[in-house]
This record gives sequence, structure tokens and C-alpha cells, in this order.
Amino acid sequence: MNPRERRAARHQPPNPEADADPKPRRRKAPITVEQVVDTALDVITTEGYEALTMRRLAGALDTGPASLYAHVVNKADLDELLIGRLCSELVLPEPDPAVWREQIRGVCAQIRDQYLKYPGISRAALAMAPTNVETLRVSEGMLAILLSGGVAPQSAAWAIDALLLYVAAYCLEASIVRQRSAHDDAVWVVDRAELLRRFTALPAGTFPHTTRHAAELTAGEGHDRFDFTLTLMIGGLTPS
Repeated sequence: MNPRERRAARHQPPNPEADADPKPRRRKAPITVEQVVDTALDVITTEGYEALTMRRLAGALDTGPASLYAHVVNKADLDELLIGRLCSELVLPEPDPAVWREQIRGVCAQIRDQYLKYPGISRAALAMAPTNVETLRVSEGMLAILLSGGVAPQSAAWAIDALLLYVAAYCLEASIVRQRSAHDDAVWVVDRAELLRRFTALPAGTFPHTTRHAAELTAGEGHDRFDFTLTLMIGGLTPS
């Protein structure tokens, strides 16, 4: 089976007869796709997404690259499996026209929380064509919610793309900030008081608005900015 066929096979319903292997295996505990994903997530949790390479993953599995490539075609294929696993954890509501905005906001918040569990993993979702069954399940659910609210199909389709892109970018930035804040010389990145001091210290003649509204520019706790942006984006969607 070539890589394309192997990848496509994962999107097909299980076939017990086809999975039966009459030949004895040499390994007592053969590697599975689930084990590959579990181990990859462990690496990301402890070292961050940037540390995840096929070589690093093979080492964590205590196997060679050949054994790993028997289950995963390449890094892009691994990324698809990782995002698919996170999407499988999402609970999609039954579309309700009365509260469709709250529902789509809730799905986005779930995706955000999944991404933030694994530093930098949202990078894997960028520029990814949704072909994984679980990823498609989420996009299908989001589309159903927007359509139930009367949003035109084309607007709904592009809105989903924009929302997912924003969530991924938001989480990636949070990961980068967390990584930089681990160094003493970058504490100011996440220190509001220091950022406020820097803004207010600017020459007012050159930066009149920045100095006057420094408090507003640096305001926000937790996911305040995330919630604001989602409300802004979803609020622009109107029933056709």
C-alpha cells in the first residue's frame, strides 16, 4: 500500500476481515496510529509543538523511522491526525435558531481550549485542508449552526474559515507569549503594568492617542480580547 492509499484507508469504515493478519508479528506490542498520536501529544505537552519532528517522535516511540512511516505518511499527515484527535473531543450542540450565535461562539471556545492544552499545536491547523473525519464533523456542525441562524451558505462557509483561522492564530500567539515569558528579558511581553508604563512614557506630541488611551490599549484579562473579537466577527453575520 502506497502512502496515499494508506492515508485514504484511515477515512474508510473499519473492515474486520481486511484487518485480519494471518502472519505472525515479530513485535509483541506493535505500534498503532492511536499510540503515535498519544505519544506526539505527550511530546508537545512537555516540549512544545516546535520540538515535534518525525525523528523525535520515532525516538519517543522507541522505534525506527521505518516503523513510524508505516503508520504516518509524513509530518503533514501527522498534523492532520493531531487536529483530528482534538476535534474528536468537541461536543457539538443541536443547532438552535434562537441561540445560534451563542452556539457558534461556544464551539470556538472549545477549540481554543483544546489548542491551549498543547503549546503551539494550533500551527498544525493552519493551511490544512479539512479531510479528517473528525475535523469535517466539526466544520459540518459549525455550518449547520450558521445555516440554522439564516446565514447564507457562502457567508457561512467563509465565516467558518475566518473563525477557525482566528482561533488558531490566537492560540499560537498565546503559545509564543508563554514561550518568551519563560526568559527573564521578555517578562514585559505579558506584564501589563510594564507595557502601560512604556506607552505612557512615549512623547505625547508624537503619539497623542497611544499615550491618552494606554489603559484601553493594554486592557483585558484572560480571554477578554478573544471574546470581544468573536462577538465582533459573529455579530457581522446577518440572516439572509
